Amino acid sequence: MEGCGIFENVKILEFGQIVAGPLISTYLADYGAEVIHVESKTRPDQYRLYPPFKDNKPGINRGYDFAIYSHNKYGITLNLRHPKGAEVAKQIVKNWANVVTENFTPGVMKRQGLDYEELRKIKSDIIMLGTCNLGQTGPYAQHPGMGSHLTHLSGFTHLTGWPDRDPLILYGPYIDFIGVVYGTIALVSAIEYRRRTGKGQYVDVAQIEGGIQYLIPTLLDYVVNGRVQGRNGNRCDYAAPHGTFPCRGEDRWCVIAVFIDEEWKKLCHVMGEPNWTKDSKFNTLLGRKKNEEELERLISEWTSKFTPEEVVAKLQSVGVESGIVKNPKEMYEDPHLNRYFWAEMMHPEIGKYHVELPSFKLSKVPPQLRMSGPLLGEHNEYVYTNMAGFSREEYQQLQKEGVFE
Repeated sequence: MEGCGIFENVKILEFGQIVAGPLISTYLADYGAEVIHVESKTRPDQYRLYPPFKDNKPGINRGYDFAIYSHNKYGITLNLRHPKGAEVAKQIVKNWANVVTENFTPGVMKRQGLDYEELRKIKSDIIMLGTCNLGQTGPYAQHPGMGSHLTHLSGFTHLTGWPDRDPLILYGPYIDFIGVVYGTIALVSAIEYRRRTGKGQYVDVAQIEGGIQYLIPTLLDYVVNGRVQGRNGNRCDYAAPHGTFPCRGEDRWCVIAVFIDEEWKKLCHVMGEPNWTKDSKFNTLLGRKKNEEELERLISEWTSKFTPEEVVAKLQSVGVESGIVKNPKEMYEDPHLNRYFWAEMMHPEIGKYHVELPSFKLSKVPPQLRMSGPLLGEHNEYVYTNMAGFSREEYQQLQKEGVFE
């Protein structure tokens, strides 16, 4: 892909693992930033250990997840526990980096001598971003954890599931990806601030606070009305029907949402206005909510006669909100997503695979795909001798001493 990268002068030294930290840099790398991803042979990025693997055979360089989210980056190994590890990192900052990112538990970078106060002594305009579960300060800041923990701490799982059943954990580390969005916006803002003023700064991204933004209505309900919302399945307090309905085929479903009486009338018309739709108990929203279980059963009898595509086409054509519940295969093959979202790359060990491009598209500056997700330590020699400023002899000596293990 051609185009001049917006962030072509941004050089990011990335200490971080999995998604919450690295994906922030990936977004900027897609638009021109240079990124060095730091890990070690004794403690590689944990995402390398996540399945699925190429041909279902585990291997440090065979995981698709890491490759998908860490393309366009140089990959190096550096053992920060080695006595010379921190000094090597500082030389990369001195000679090359103007941004440092990390997503370790608060205090880790300080113990390594690589916190913001230390790095700004080396480069006064450095920007450093730290993103962690609970932020860098506060009574719970030192608690280690993952994005899946935050779905509980932020209240999501209290609201997810059925009223008469236990809470359900959200699929995947949901808040990780929310934190990435806020982290990206914050980092771009800091870069723009430096462009205008020449000053760097520290950016503290608390992932839990980013996630809670999406639960503000429930918090307002408690503050204003003293009401604590709970699990409600797929239902909605101000809509009926509102949920998922079985369709023809194996494990195939659609969603239908009716908010006003006019939409209800349209739904009845599409269903052929069977006799039960004329029952007065379904005429109003209050009536439909009161008899919601029966209503859902009757609508399910109708939807089960058609494929999801047929139901959705019928309802959307008359203005009733409806959609298909898609499985991963259907999403991957969706022509709408394939117009732009997936991009093919070649990986040294995986072979051909597809990465996810950013969910935004700039008409004047398309994203650039330069490198696949790096092998562990793939770019050690190039980075240390061409970017960090070490001579070949110094590099070889550090290698013998185990600094890159």
